[in-house]
Amino acid sequence: MDYVSALLPPFVMAALFIAVIRVIVKTQGGPNKAKEDAAVDAALARADRARPASDGDR
Repeated sequence: MDYVSALLPPFVMAALFIAVIRVIVKTQGGPNKAKEDAAVDAALARADRARPASDGDR
């Protein structure tokens, strides 16, 4: 019976890990993909505007 208690935690953790990966894969894309892409593009544009212009003649 000791082997059952020794193997149970790794199997539970493996099952939870697989479940998390499946949720991550399922939520990629779909109807919200365009909205997420637009939010990332807007954040990158704000970061580019906030960065000072670099001098190429140094």
